[in-house]
Amino acid sequence: MKIVIPGGTGQIGTVLARNLQSNGHDVVVLSRSADASRPWRVVGWDAKSAGDWCEQIDGADVVINLAGRSVDCRYNAANRKLITGSRVDSTRAVGDAIALARQPPAVWLQMSTATIYQHSLDRPQDEATGTLGVRPEEPDTWHFSFDVATQWEAAANAFDLPLTRTVLLRTAMMMSPDRGGVFDVLLGLVRKQLGGRAGDGRQYVSWIHDRDFIRAIEFLIEGDLSGPVNLAAPNPLPNAEFMAALREAAGVKLGLPATKWMVELGAIVLRTESELILKSRNVVPGRLREAGFEFEFCAWEDAVRDLVRRHPV
Repeated sequence: MKIVIPGGTGQIGTVLARNLQSNGHDVVVLSRSADASRPWRVVGWDAKSAGDWCEQIDGADVVINLAGRSVDCRYNAANRKLITGSRVDSTRAVGDAIALARQPPAVWLQMSTATIYQHSLDRPQDEATGTLGVRPEEPDTWHFSFDVATQWEAAANAFDLPLTRTVLLRTAMMMSPDRGGVFDVLLGLVRKQLGGRAGDGRQYVSWIHDRDFIRAIEFLIEGDLSGPVNLAAPNPLPNAEFMAALREAAGVKLGLPATKWMVELGAIVLRTESELILKSRNVVPGRLREAGFEFEFCAWEDAVRDLVRRHPV
């Protein structure tokens, strides 16, 4: 198949493009900065308006839109505008290109986020029973993230595409051994003996192993699901247990804990937001499992041992 990946130059896009190409597909990445060193084709676009890049979508089999500015930053006014605009504008641009295509793709997989669900300590959140939103008393940054998620999905849902099946990928943290990803960062903290629990450690961590992420994408391409789909392993676990399993897999006994105020201070120093650590993402893959998808890595303990083994030293 010909698979076009707008915004495919980040870690998730690179993992996805690499695996899809190795499986024999013709992969084209749309990027604001062309990189000739990539082993797949890279075509320039501005992520917000029509251009020659639209020709790549006309006649493609699948579009997987991952475009959006990283949320690993402080949520000041300028970054909020970039985070929201980069997601909404690129989604509208992709939707317009599909709507105008003479041969539109059969499938549009549109990135979304598991943070669209409410902070939950007492029950898992699937697509059917999960609660969307933020409680009034929760931090402003959490409200912002939810607003971005809803605008992101609304931008895709605004299109009537009778020949294209649209799937919203409510994605948890994708764990890959590649350099620069979230697992690489967490493992680095653990090896410096800084990988203890964060806050009270009760907040849930939702995750998905990179091989299951790739397999789930292929499953969604080949299947018939549409609408929101949670891309998360079946067993999220509290932060304290999550980090303990990572320390054990890495062979590190000590992990200094970080209180809530330490996490908040560290986020300021690192120019990021504490929400990424302190919000409970208790998200499970209801629709994927109902459709027959079988995870290779259901338990974090198994997944983390594999990831540590594959991580470059």
